[in-house]
Parts: sequence; structure tokens; C-alpha cells
Amino acid sequence: MSEDFYEVLGVSRDANEDEIQQAYRKKAREYHPDVSDDPNAEEKFKKAKKAKEVLTDEEQRQMYDQMGHDRYVEADKHGATDNGGRGAGGVGGVGGMGGGQGPFGDMSDIFETFFGGGGRGDSNRPRQGRDLRTGLRIDLEDAYHGVEKELNVTRPDTCPDCNGEGHPPGTDSHQCPECNGRGQTTTVQRTPMGRVQQRQTCRRCEGDGTVYDETCSTCRGDGVVREDASLSVEIPAGIEDGQTLRMEREGAPGERGGPKGDLLIEVSVAAHPDFERDGADLHHQEPISFPQAVFGDTIEVSTLDGKVELDVPSGTQSGETFRLSGKGMPRLRRRSDGDLYVQVQVVTPDSLDEEQRDALEAFAEAGGEEVDVDQGFFEKIKSSF
Repeated sequence: MSEDFYEVLGVSRDANEDEIQQAYRKKAREYHPDVSDDPNAEEKFKKAKKAKEVLTDEEQRQMYDQMGHDRYVEADKHGATDNGGRGAGGVGGVGGMGGGQGPFGDMSDIFETFFGGGGRGDSNRPRQGRDLRTGLRIDLEDAYHGVEKELNVTRPDTCPDCNGEGHPPGTDSHQCPECNGRGQTTTVQRTPMGRVQQRQTCRRCEGDGTVYDETCSTCRGDGVVREDASLSVEIPAGIEDGQTLRMEREGAPGERGGPKGDLLIEVSVAAHPDFERDGADLHHQEPISFPQAVFGDTIEVSTLDGKVELDVPSGTQSGETFRLSGKGMPRLRRRSDGDLYVQVQVVTPDSLDEEQRDALEAFAEAGGEEVDVDQGFFEKIKSSF
């Protein structure tokens, strides 16, 4: 069995319309002939487009599920279609009505009444272009201060030679012979319920009702080309790793005069060698000497906005943490900032001169070999781990 429409889009059989549209947009971005290097991109793009058309049309999807993929495709290829709602070959009717005739007339006429008169309707309606996605990596300093970044993207854009029409200006046109200018074709299929009439966008004119004698050589009739663009992106102060920025009307071009979609930029904030981020708070380790820990001192501590002073009290233990209020990250769209937590680490010297060694030995002799530890010391050690 060939790959069915659900497999083409990679969705489950109970997927809703939004999920199907989202899956189609992903496939379109991957396989559009103007942006893909896949040698089979055009064929895959057409398959995805056909799958989307069928699975987002309630009537077509119901018939597709009833008939199965192979039977549906075969019927779609050779089915009775004459744009007037009458099937060729005398397809049978419902419950002994013979040929679809009965007290209510031809069944196709009934479906014609329920499902409309065959005009182009929504197929010619302007549609907004799809959203595009990209990524941008910044430093923690950029996230702290906010920054303007240049972003280079490759994206689809309206063909400049045909203005998105798919054909050169002034090209001769005529009514589409497949749909008689209505933009839709009608297919009558046999189902357990009888003859069911199905409408779909005309594949030849793609719903325009008009065909042209010449195709634009630049875009090959798609009306879309690939464009390399350089955009200026405003990164707000306080943005967090994984958050997404939206640039309106910087996405793919719309259809039939519709507006462009948006460009969604996922921001990645690089790890910093000196600071660890936790939301709006920052954590930093600062080395101090043994005398500073014993006697206390005022030291300089680095922040993302320069150096500040920190008072280290006498008797500070290695691993103790001090909070500097408001010295963390800005909170996005809020006026308050997070805090900076500074954990001091007492550094043991790995080499001593003779004078230092004599002083330390004298200190050891004066204090004895026993170490006086208060009851909460071990709790502090455990919490630091």
C-alpha cells in the first residue's frame, strides 16, 4: 500500500484541523522547491499539499477514511467529474431509487443544495502567509542589558518579476477548461450511502478559474522565490533561554493579496563562565583568603553591571552565601530585578614562604590541634552541597 495522507503529513488519524495545518506548514517549509535541496522536493511538496487539501475538507476526509487511500486516489484519478454534479457511467442510487432518481430527484442535486452552488467561494479569499521560525544565540550580558542584533534569514518572498502572480505581466489568459472558470471541481463517488458529491479546489488553475499561456520563469509559476534578508532584532533586557520573539509581517508571503505571516525567533542564551542563572537570580562563587575569612574584610565582587563591594564578616566559613539585592537579572516587562547570591570559598594556599609558615605554626600551637566547630557548621556544609 502506498503512503497515505496521514503518513505524508506525519499526523494521527484523529488529528484536528489545526494539527493538520501545522504539519502541512512544516512539510511546506521543508520541501518547497524554492527552499529545499532535496531532489524529490517538488513531488513531496505536491503530496503534502494534496494531503492537506483532503484532510482539512470535512466531506473529502470522511470519504477518504471510508474508502481507504488506494481506492480514493484511484477514484480521484478516474472519477466522474463534469462540474455539473452528474457522474458519468450511471452510478447507482440509494435504496432502490435506481440511478439516483426518486421523489426528491437525483441525489447529486440534493447534495448540490446542501453543499452550495459550486462558486469559488473561499478558494479566492486572501490568506495570510505562514509563520516562519528561526533561532538566535546571545550572551548572558546581552540578555542582561538588552541588545539589538542583526539576523540573517533565508525565507520565501513574493516573486519580483511577476509580483506573485505566477505569470509575466500581460500574459494571455482564458477560462480554465477543467472547472469552467468556477475554481472548483465536483466529483461524484459511490459510497454505502449512495452517490456523494465532493467539491475540491481545481488542481489545474488552483482555484483561480483562469489559466495563463505562459509561466513566470523566475518562480516557475509559484509566485514565490527564495530571499536572503538581514533583519534588525530588538532583544529585550531580561529575556530567558528558550523564549520566542515575534516579528510581525516578516514571514512567508500571503496568498491572493493576503498579508505576510510572522517570523518567530527562538532565543538561546549561552552559559556564562562566572554566573549561573536561575530565573531572575544569579549565583556566583567568589574566592577569599584565610585571613579575610578569619578577620573579615570588604571585597569587590563582579556583577554583570560592574563591580560592587561586599562586607565579609569575621569568622566567615567557606561555602557561606551572601545575597546582594537587585544585582541579578532584570525581570522581563517588570521594573524589579532579581538578586545575586555570592558564595565565598576560602582558598587554602598551596605554597608558603618561611615567614608565613612560622606564623601559621605559631597559630596552630596557640590554638591546639582541636578544631572548635559550632553545632550549625555541619548543616551549612550539607546545604552547600
